Amino acid sequence: MLAVIDTNILVSALWSKNGAPARILSLIISGKLIPCYDYRILSEYKEVLIRPKFKFTRSEVNALLEWIADNGRSVIAEPLNVDFTDEADKKFYEVAKFCGVKLITGNTKHFPKDPAVLTVSEFLEQYNLK
Repeated sequence: MLAVIDTNILVSALWSKNGAPARILSLIISGKLIPCYDYRILSEYKEVLIRPKFKFTRSEVNALLEWIADNGRSVIAEPLNVDFTDEADKKFYEVAKFCGVKLITGNTKHFPKDPAVLTVSEFLEQYNLK
């Protein structure tokens, strides 16, 4: 199954190994969930995950990003003519729409009302992956 994973899900998954976002990361690592991404998303993942405030090790971040790059689906999404309060979030939506997949985020309010935009809990429940 393919999905786009917002950066906040990865941060939460690495922060707490027992929460619902960690379940998403587990599904990714097991190959049951394949992340769709583009170069902008990978760049944001790296930029955010290496921030000193999170205290993730560089090797932990690099290993995760290499795994996503090697096992995920890289695309070049077409730009969408949709207004966003925070244009930095638009890339996740563009990739999700381009791939025709769900976008999993902790901040649904940052995205248009769309059944493709789900919280972690909604995604896990919708696909019976709890």
